[in-house]
Amino acid sequence: MKHLILIKYGELTTKKANRKVFINMLAKNIQMQLRNYEIKIQKDRVRMYIEVEERYIKEVAEILTHIFGIHSIVICYPVDTNTDKIKEKVLELLKEVSFHTFKVATKRADKSFPIPSMEFNNVIGGHVLKNIDCKVDVHDPDIILQIEIRKEGTYIYTDEIQGIGGYPVGIQGKGMLMLSGGIDSPVAGYMALKRGVDIECLYFESPPHTSLEAKNKVIKLASILNQYSGSIKVHVVPFTKIQEAIYKNVPDSYIITIMRRIMYRIAEQYGKKRKCKIIINGESIGQVASQTLTSMSVINEVTNMPVIRPVACLDKLEIIEIAKKIGTYETSILPFEDCCTIFLPKHPVIHPELNRAKEYESYFDYESLIDECICNIEVVTDFCKNYEDLL
Repeated sequence: MKHLILIKYGELTTKKANRKVFINMLAKNIQMQLRNYEIKIQKDRVRMYIEVEERYIKEVAEILTHIFGIHSIVICYPVDTNTDKIKEKVLELLKEVSFHTFKVATKRADKSFPIPSMEFNNVIGGHVLKNIDCKVDVHDPDIILQIEIRKEGTYIYTDEIQGIGGYPVGIQGKGMLMLSGGIDSPVAGYMALKRGVDIECLYFESPPHTSLEAKNKVIKLASILNQYSGSIKVHVVPFTKIQEAIYKNVPDSYIITIMRRIMYRIAEQYGKKRKCKIIINGESIGQVASQTLTSMSVINEVTNMPVIRPVACLDKLEIIEIAKKIGTYETSILPFEDCCTIFLPKHPVIHPELNRAKEYESYFDYESLIDECICNIEVVTDFCKNYEDLL
């Protein structure tokens, strides 16, 4: 038997002329995320309806809670558009719910149904009062009994499952996320997805200085983020030669500054190849030496591509709270070092000078090394179905 899930848009309803574009993108994303289920989607300017087999209803609803652009999800119960049948279904549903006060809200989309909405509210409300010990409260009820009368039938529901809101992923174009194994960058990726930015991930690895476990940790983080997207790729940059050249030729205090400048160059060049409009990273102002305003300015100088820092103004506890909510925290704290930490100097420069950074870069041929890196990037697209298996 087919059941219906009703989707409420939330923020998408604030769009005017472009609302249809946002709704169509949301429908496309839902279709992709539910590609393993037999569904039928109908949509209008204020709601979307997903028809699905009853046995999959809870699974599908759970997947929908990870799709951006959805304000709330409602599992509806179908019944023939017949007053007696509706009364019978209402009592069946309400007897499974604990409540003291209620109100009825009828939406009569099928105007051929002879009883107006307000009058039908009274009909159903009176029937409930006769059969269940409760009271009507139109201002602050324990539950709201929603009845939608449509041409194909009537749908009844009482509960709404909270969605994650935001914009449909991809509506704003694509960005390249500089994904490390830390706490901050996965949160930055999640926040970019929430604003409708589709993301691909760039990970810098330096074997043998970094381990396979460090790489798998990042792939696992990407697979968790993929629950909110469905289309994430991880591009693994072979960074060993560049990192060793920096360590050999650059003064200790400037190692991180030069490393980050080269990472930005790679992110921009490769991001353009992948049709990305922005670079995204997990930098938080003042958290480490490379994230002072002076450092950010000197590092950012190498790129003309906009750099978005979603967590820039959050403190560490706020970032951790989001990481726990989205499911990345426990993976992020696994003790496998990435290339940003293995060569970390004891006293990195906090206020680097641009002219010195350029001088130190002239000590080795970073451009040919960048070209070699980009030519040898490994692309990971197939995540384990259960990302717990990655480590």
